[in-house]
Amino acid sequence: MGSERGDVAVAMNTIDLDINGMTCASCAARIQKKVSRLPGVENAAVNFATGTAQVGLDPAVCEPEDVVGTIHDLGYDAAVHTHDHASDEGGGHEDHSAHAGDAQDLRRRLQVAVPLTVIVVILGMVPWFHMQPWAPALGLLIATPVVWWCGWPIHSRSVRGLRHRSVGMDTLVSLGAGVAWLWSLYQVLVGGTEVYAEVSAVVVTFVLLGRWLEARATDTSVDALAALSRLQVDAVDRVDPAGTETRIPLSELLVGDRFLVRPGERVATDGVVASGTSAVDLSLVTGESAPVEVGPGDTVVGAAVNGSGRLVVTASAVGADTVLARIGELVRQAQHTKAPIERLVDRIAGIFVPVVLIIALLTFLGWMIAGAGPTVAISAAVAVLVIACPCALGLATPTALVAGTGRGAQLGILIRGPQVLEAAQNVDTVLLDKTGTVTTGRMTVTAVVGGTPEQREWVAAVEAASEHPIARAIAADLGEGVLAEVEDFAAEPGVGAAGLVAGHRVRIAKADADLPAGLLQAVEDASGQGLTPVVASVDGDPVMVISVGDSVKPTSREAIQQLRDLGLTPVLLTGDREATARVVAQQAGIDQVLADVSPEDKVAAVKQLQETGARVAMVGDGVNDAAALAQADLGIAMGSGTDAAREAADITIVNSDLMSVVEAVELSRRTWRTIKQNLAWAFGYNVAAIPLAVAGLLNPMIAGAAMAFSSVLVVSNSLRLRGFGRGR
Repeated sequence: MGSERGDVAVAMNTIDLDINGMTCASCAARIQKKVSRLPGVENAAVNFATGTAQVGLDPAVCEPEDVVGTIHDLGYDAAVHTHDHASDEGGGHEDHSAHAGDAQDLRRRLQVAVPLTVIVVILGMVPWFHMQPWAPALGLLIATPVVWWCGWPIHSRSVRGLRHRSVGMDTLVSLGAGVAWLWSLYQVLVGGTEVYAEVSAVVVTFVLLGRWLEARATDTSVDALAALSRLQVDAVDRVDPAGTETRIPLSELLVGDRFLVRPGERVATDGVVASGTSAVDLSLVTGESAPVEVGPGDTVVGAAVNGSGRLVVTASAVGADTVLARIGELVRQAQHTKAPIERLVDRIAGIFVPVVLIIALLTFLGWMIAGAGPTVAISAAVAVLVIACPCALGLATPTALVAGTGRGAQLGILIRGPQVLEAAQNVDTVLLDKTGTVTTGRMTVTAVVGGTPEQREWVAAVEAASEHPIARAIAADLGEGVLAEVEDFAAEPGVGAAGLVAGHRVRIAKADADLPAGLLQAVEDASGQGLTPVVASVDGDPVMVISVGDSVKPTSREAIQQLRDLGLTPVLLTGDREATARVVAQQAGIDQVLADVSPEDKVAAVKQLQETGARVAMVGDGVNDAAALAQADLGIAMGSGTDAAREAADITIVNSDLMSVVEAVELSRRTWRTIKQNLAWAFGYNVAAIPLAVAGLLNPMIAGAAMAFSSVLVVSNSLRLRGFGRGR
């Protein structure tokens, strides 16, 4: 049996599907459950946010067409996704027009629903209006387009769910609003006055608001891959054996071709330097803050930014085989591994809705058997449905979400949606990228040993003529006012720079062992602290050692301590050197360090922690962090980072202050608690009030008023979030 299972595992194929028509996480869960039951299918994962699915199947038992057909039978459109990396230019552009269309459609319906609902509610509050004989008909007329046109997506999803023997939030909303409208229509036709048009309109409008907020959040969650692809260049200068340069589209570049990279340009694809020297900024891919000196024989990766030198590179990988494309694939896979979050409301509604329907039916039959007549029986049954109508439920999530995310935006914290709030409750480990997250991400001078003030100005003058980041840091720190004129300046790629200043030959270069004891000790001290030491010489004599490095942000240590207070264990995760990482960790108050890690290693570190039962938050800012941010239970991107990091994350910190990460976790937890409080009140209110409706003690009018009071309480509780951060 073991060998047979092994053969099956080897034969399993993985297909990606594009799915249209999903409107909530319940849709994704329904599809995943149905597809997983197909023979020959393993590891089916449906992602509502991206509108995609990833399915492992045994081709001897199940074909892709079988999976697509099953999804079609459920009422959704599906097609096998084709990855075309050549035309995709290395990244994987994901078409999320369906999500954008959903958000736009909901917005159009809200633009109609909101003003009409406001009008009908205001009219319902005016005593004079109730005294007019035409008032019930006018209120019903205004509410009708809200209930049936604006709310049509809700009704259609409810019908679709019933066709597949599934009930949820849509069923509650559709049933409650529909019954209230039909009862109002009946009252208008028979000349009655118990019209509850505002009840049906308010229910639909607030639920549409919640769906629109959700659609906006999920629409942006698929942009991480597009952000990665934007780092890739569109065209490249290919160099033939004769040295002739030809501009071609990147998709035409082949492995083995040589191409030109001018100063300031991005490297088109992974390769090996054939000629030229330069300092290449790999921070977008490796997270390393200091540029890396490269020359003939050294490897470079696509999307890295070339410094001041001219490079000719031999392509070693193109399309889907590049580092950038692999990172994109890691992001895609990580998004699939995030299981769809089953909504708390839908879980409860799955039981609540059938119970309410049965209670309403039994109420009608009970009053009829008791001889009360159809009017009393219908009134009591409608009161049950109206009191159970989820107006407060519809308000519970969107009002708290609006208040919480709005307050977050004021504090520079951008939260994607309700699923993010839920994830923030359970995280117990936080992985922190070093460069740009814990540290400033900028090279600065940390110490200068030796040299006179005049010599320091000479050094600043020479470095000011260089474009190297280390040189710019030195020039900014040592230079004051107007710098001296530099003659015979020469940049020495990979070494340093030199020039003639005030008749003296000034040279700044890498440190070596041939130094006076005092300067040699300064070099050793700098290296031990993970800093970069450079030596300045005047007329051939070494006179000073300048230590350059990336410094810890002023607020990082306090922020990390507060993360501990929230129950999170901090871990420094970086592609930088072990020695540098250890120094930064010590300064920031972090005990655990994972250094020298690649983007793949970062994802593996997150997965390994998750497999041990840890709930992981990842904080980063680089392309190299994007896949790990997507894989983590909670991804937090610093706003100063790359588009890829921000789009892959669940939360974005606009101001790049690590203290805001603490606020983000606290605000997310507070907002989620508020949502649960709202839901608990809404359901508790329904459970307590339904028996009164069954007993005939609540007519539909009183039921509607009680429901409105419940909604006011929910809104008031949500608005408390607007004060978050003021002496909390």
